[in-house]
Amino acid sequence: MSDANTLSRRRFLSLAALAAAGTSGLIATRAVAADLPALAADDPLAKSLNYVPDASKLTAASAPTFKPGSACAKCSLYSGAAGAASGPCGIFAGKAVSAKGWCISYAAKA
Repeated sequence: MSDANTLSRRRFLSLAALAAAGTSGLIATRAVAADLPALAADDPLAKSLNYVPDASKLTAASAPTFKPGSACAKCSLYSGAAGAASGPCGIFAGKAVSAKGWCISYAAKA
């Protein structure tokens, strides 16, 4: 007498084990993200996207598309922790960008 909507104990334990494994994987990913090397301003990709580690030093002349107040921490591509000095970016794989930085790929968080 098996019902398709009934969750067996075996199935429940399997799902619980998968959930636990997934959670530990997320924790390990965060630990690795904290250890990323900082993106250098002279990195070829950083140069091509006009990345600067401190957006407060930008002017309209140096970056015409820059809007005052925009920074990596406010970008939808930035996945660093709130309040962190730096974090990973979807553009610069394997590197940490400054939370105060900026590049032409900036896209405001919704």
